[in-house]
Amino acid sequence: MELRPGTWLMRIRLTRRGRRVTGDRLLAWLLGPAPWSWRAVGLVVLLGVSVSTSLRANWGSDNAFVVKAADALLEGVSPYEDKRFLYLPSAVLMAVPEALVPTGVLRWLLPAGMSGLVGLGWWAALRLFSVPVCSRFAVGGLGLLGLAYKPYLNLVLIGNWTAISAAALPVALLFAHRRAWVAAGLVVGLAIACKPMLVPVGLLFVLARRWRGLAVAVAVPVGLSLAGALLMPSPTLFFTKTLPFLFQGQDGYALPWDASPIAVLPRLGVPQPVAVAVAGAGAAAGLWAAWRRWRRPDPQGQGDEQRLVETACMVMLAVFLVSRPSFDHYLLVVLPLLLASGVREGSLPRSGWFWAALVPQAAGIPWPSELQHKRRAFRDCVALCALAALLGRRALLSGRVILEPVTTAGSPPRTEPECAATPAESASRTAF
Repeated sequence: MELRPGTWLMRIRLTRRGRRVTGDRLLAWLLGPAPWSWRAVGLVVLLGVSVSTSLRANWGSDNAFVVKAADALLEGVSPYEDKRFLYLPSAVLMAVPEALVPTGVLRWLLPAGMSGLVGLGWWAALRLFSVPVCSRFAVGGLGLLGLAYKPYLNLVLIGNWTAISAAALPVALLFAHRRAWVAAGLVVGLAIACKPMLVPVGLLFVLARRWRGLAVAVAVPVGLSLAGALLMPSPTLFFTKTLPFLFQGQDGYALPWDASPIAVLPRLGVPQPVAVAVAGAGAAAGLWAAWRRWRRPDPQGQGDEQRLVETACMVMLAVFLVSRPSFDHYLLVVLPLLLASGVREGSLPRSGWFWAALVPQAAGIPWPSELQHKRRAFRDCVALCALAALLGRRALLSGRVILEPVTTAGSPPRTEPECAATPAESASRTAF
């Protein structure tokens, strides 16, 4: 088949190549140094969020439960007498320094610390994909996260320790990318000791067959928890009181903000067993997608950072579908990694559907009153399920086609069928 200028196939190819050139120019511009005005605006946004949070009366409500547990330990009382303290005994030891800080000082340190932890996770995600930390992409991304993403604002306000996991997962993947799996296990273990959110990441160590790193990730929280249990009275309350309360999804206090399909679907009239089955099937499909993504290495010359990120994020999103509760700020654990992967061709952020999935959690949108306040979990559930579905689809369908050289009589050698897209074009279409 001969391609002549003016034919419809030639026009399609020229259009595709033109789009690719335009995309490359835009990416090159984003990776260029950010002007000082951009950096100043980003700093003002982050400082504004921290200062405004410190001036509010309801700051640090989630962090208060952990500090209260540390106060109980210092007074000789079991932290698990309070049913709202749901972390491991090791978290009590981690919270003791906070309990010793005056409330007036903690009011200003806590919001800044939450923003700093999210910023650390963003920095590690950028370094994982070799993105300059002073680029327009880096500065603009962090500023946009602080200005327009509602879960980030909520996280800073309540002071939830999810921020530790949001920093730890990118740092651990950065170590894993550099073949320092023991260091990655140490980071994951310390994060689990603070809050057991990254327990599912152990599956990544299993898939990679990095047993020493997995052993460190398990030994650190176990050792610290044993130390904490030895220092507190009635540590068995964690098993007899806290775990049953947690496995039941807590109570009505957490239900209005629980974005897990297991909690949301019954509020819409779906029977509880059906909701559990639907969420369980989604989680199983997500774990299968993570396994499939790990078995497919990245193209030569790109390293394994995208495979690490997409596998780890898929595991976490699959678990969020069935965890009780599953709050809006949980997505901050995976979102910086997914955003940073946008520098790779065919990545999830290069799809418009990715940004559509984040719309329910965007700040400043005047949602109807039925979707505000205690019914906000409906929007958060949509965002969670959409991101999990999109990443799972990419993991299952974004295989790359390898074309062997073909030689026909009377024609020069060629490696591409005349009526087919290039491998890169095929991958970009199947990446959703």
